[in-house]
Amino acid sequence: MRLIFLGTPDFSVPVLDALIDAGHEVAAVYCQPPRPAGRGKKDRPTPVHARAEALGLTVRHPVSLKSAEEQDAFAALNADVAVVVAYGLLLPQPILDAPTQGCLNIHASLLPRWRGAAPIHRAIMAGDAQTGICIMQMEAGLDTGPVLLRRATDIGAQETTGQLHDRLSEMGASLIVEALSKLPNLTPEPQPDVGVTYAAKIDKAEARVDWARPAVEIDRQIRGLSPFPGAWTEMNGERIKLLGSKLAEGQGVAGEVLDDQLKVACDDDAIELLRLQRAGKGAQDRETFLRGWPIAVGTRLSSE
Repeated sequence: MRLIFLGTPDFSVPVLDALIDAGHEVAAVYCQPPRPAGRGKKDRPTPVHARAEALGLTVRHPVSLKSAEEQDAFAALNADVAVVVAYGLLLPQPILDAPTQGCLNIHASLLPRWRGAAPIHRAIMAGDAQTGICIMQMEAGLDTGPVLLRRATDIGAQETTGQLHDRLSEMGASLIVEALSKLPNLTPEPQPDVGVTYAAKIDKAEARVDWARPAVEIDRQIRGLSPFPGAWTEMNGERIKLLGSKLAEGQGVAGEVLDDQLKVACDDDAIELLRLQRAGKGAQDRETFLRGWPIAVGTRLSSE
């Protein structure tokens, strides 16, 4: 098929590769414009931009798709279908209508649960047992379109957003290729009105750990916010990011380090910290972290 691809971050790159590998013709790739990044604050192309250029594809990165000029340029590509995954801009109706068979979105949740910006984070933070990928026929509403294909997967007990992100990206790549191969025979299923939830964008204010909360909630917070923005606490006066954890048994004052393996007391039980990051340093597993910076049993962690 002749496709237009719209995507921006790392999550979208395996999808673009899969479409090329499946033999589809990508008429153009749309992504967010390069933005300042790094110490020098030089404009850096997005992951999709860089990958598309490496593949020799035409790249477009308009700031908006609302102008008649941009919409005419999009329509002039004469695409059979547009594939959208984490693009970052709302698509006006003329864009949605331009491809012969419309626009298909790859969404990282089991719709109608977790419509919106941060479905992977929210699924882990809410303690969902499962999530998945939906291939959705796009319409004007926010992730409201009928679903063509869906595939579920269990969320691991110690899985972080970063790990689940990578798994769902590969699942989405596989499922969109399947959807395109079956497109004339797929029946769009309207989303039910029951069970709708919205995955609000992550706010950095959610990252502070309150050790007086239940262990299960803190564990979900740490895993759900890893790697970004990273839940945090203070150890011996230094702010530390917490990037991996698991539930454990133990009692003590909230925030108290209970053993030499970084078991920390919460309101009702405890968690073990598995991966941590000091300011200005890379993330480390627990053993490496403790070799460089031992934390005494009885130390109180705080998040003031």
